[in-house]
Amino acid sequence: MSTIASLTASPPIADRRAEPSTAVAVRAVSKAYPGVEALREVSLDCPAGRLTTLLGPSGCGKTTLLKIIAGLIKADAGTVEVLGRTVCGPGPERAFVFQDFALLPWANVVRNVAFGLELRDVPKSEREAVAAHYIAEVGLKGFETKYPHELSGGMRQRVGLARALAVKADVLLMDEPFSAVDEQTRRKFQEDLLRLVAQERKTFLFVTHSIEEAVYLSDRIVLLSRRPGRIWKVIEPDLPRTLSPDQIRREPVYLDTVEAIWQNLRQYVE
Repeated sequence: MSTIASLTASPPIADRRAEPSTAVAVRAVSKAYPGVEALREVSLDCPAGRLTTLLGPSGCGKTTLLKIIAGLIKADAGTVEVLGRTVCGPGPERAFVFQDFALLPWANVVRNVAFGLELRDVPKSEREAVAAHYIAEVGLKGFETKYPHELSGGMRQRVGLARALAVKADVLLMDEPFSAVDEQTRRKFQEDLLRLVAQERKTFLFVTHSIEEAVYLSDRIVLLSRRPGRIWKVIEPDLPRTLSPDQIRREPVYLDTVEAIWQNLRQYVE
């Protein structure tokens, strides 16, 4: 099967479960800023329980689209539905993982992770128990009482991910969450994220500039064109997930998919 698939084709992933429903539906979304048209009539579906990546040249509107889905900014035209409900603003079914960590500098790891639950008036003992669970899940057990300034960049990003998971949102929106860490940490994050996708069965919508990262992580890659961003192609990597990470990165289907995307995008960097 070709790795270049239509938007409605079934995702051919190795651990395929029952055909997923649509968690996020974007319909004819357009957005312009003063003097800049960011998005033009973007429509896409994100399957529930899978990881969909937005990939494209710089300035193509990836982050803008993610923030529209999050309800952080409004589209000029079109609609977004999450779990069948129209997005009119932020909602508890969505959580956002920011590129710059966005942690509370005066709060320790436990309170940062539990902060969303605190805003929802969850009792302290309950929210701290949930926070402790997700702190362990992201590999930070033992750092519960540390403050952001005492953590490395990679550890701070893990806190941000744990905070997003702790509110038990159905849809996690991740804006280049691994871009500020070194390559070794980034690869470990990628492996951890795949484990969390499998365990949590949540829907992930991920923004990256890295072709290799997109191919390694994604069930579905949505390529956007140069500004104004429009859906250009949808690619569904058919990777053998039973292999080790290093084996996957040496698989012909992985290498061929990376090359195919590069050939599509290289016109924008020449």
